[in-house]
Amino acid sequence: MARSSYDPPASVPPPEAPVARALAPALRARLLGSGLLATGLVVVLLLVVGGLVGVPSAVVTGVVALATVGIVALLALLGPRHWVVRLDADGYRTRGLRSVRPRSARWTDVLDLRATRVESVRCLVVRLRDGSEATLPVDVVEGDPDELTALFSACLDRSHGYRRLR
Repeated sequence: MARSSYDPPASVPPPEAPVARALAPALRARLLGSGLLATGLVVVLLLVVGGLVGVPSAVVTGVVALATVGIVALLALLGPRHWVVRLDADGYRTRGLRSVRPRSARWTDVLDLRATRVESVRCLVVRLRDGSEATLPVDVVEGDPDELTALFSACLDRSHGYRRLR
């Protein structure tokens, strides 16, 4: 019998509509800042080396154009809120998180949930009936980590027909 090892607060009912969560804003800002810094350093380094060696101005223009394309691509990937975790009545799906395998499962295939720490990172471990486990780092997902864990638990309980006693 599937049971959740985490008891969500009574204030978190199972969602009626699909719930989608993006990367945490702090993580998106950190990734964006690192990408901009790395691009800037590469451009400055190539310009200094190009100035010392005597590279034609067409090459310098090409480097700056490639850097601009890279920055636009970085902004397109990290600017909008693309979902990384999605919960609905049928199951959960994840994308863009390397540590989560399998990336999706139906609630009927989920055996239980466990809140734990993996190398000092708060995680939600979703254990499946086939023996596999999906480890979701809850701190990299926007919103309250406890609320996300409670949503997972509420969806699992609803799919198995469990109701919270008040």
